[in-house]
Parts: sequence; structure tokens; C-alpha cells
Amino acid sequence: MSRSAELLFLFKRDFELLRKELKQFSPEEKLWQVTGSITNSAGNLTLHLCGNLRHYIGAILGGSSYVRNREAEFSITNFPLSILLQLIDETERELEYAFQKLSNAGLEKVFPLEVLNRKWITETFIIHLYGHFNYHLGQINYLRRVL
Repeated sequence: MSRSAELLFLFKRDFELLRKELKQFSPEEKLWQVTGSITNSAGNLTLHLCGNLRHYIGAILGGSSYVRNREAEFSITNFPLSILLQLIDETERELEYAFQKLSNAGLEKVFPLEVLNRKWITETFIIHLYGHFNYHLGQINYLRRVL
């Protein structure tokens, strides 16, 4: 299996974990709630994860037409779980397409954008994005338990 296929496997596995986590919010309105010093809802974190991945992997590496609105990821609220699940599906499809195009040689190239004031090797940046995904997945899990 190619390295890009291995990376895609990890994202796909954790997209499924994200779906399962979101489906456990009951009632569904809790997807948009925060508590205490927690300022981002599970819904907004999901929008943020999808926006981040669709931008950096889907559009930059895969050539999709997605245009990110990072501010909206944290300000839009109160739409149904079904819409969040559709967004995850769209994100997953964009990643599948991008990773199918990405060879091992492509993973070794410099990522096309400088991010966080750094030039990244593409594979290293994808690993960074995967860590970011899991960080927020853990926050969603914790928030669900607190609520």
C-alpha cells in the first residue's frame, strides 16, 4: 500500500469516529452548545475540521474548487446533524480524490503553501493536519461527556 493510501486510511478511520461521536449528542441541539470555559461547540469544531481539510488537502493538493471561510467555521450554528454528516462525507470524498493523485514522490515535495511561517514537506504537513484532526476529535468527545 502506498504512503498516501496509508494516510487516507487513517483519515477515513477517524472520519467514522467523528460521525459516531456526533451521533451520540442527545438531544441533537447539544451539538451547538458550549459550557464553562469551552468556547467552541462540537458543530463548530466539525465545521472547522472539514474546512481545514477541504482547504489544505482537497483544494491545495487535490485541486477542488473549495474556498475556505474560516471565520464562518466558528460563527455558523444550529443546523441539523444530517448536514454535518453530509459535510463530513463531502470532505472524505475530496480527500480520497486528493490522495489518489498523490504519489510517494509528491509526498516528498515541499507543500505548495507556507503555513505557520514554515515550509513543510507535504507528508509532514499531512501528519500535522492529522494531529490537528485528532486534537479536535478529542475535544468533541470531551465536550459531549461534559454536556
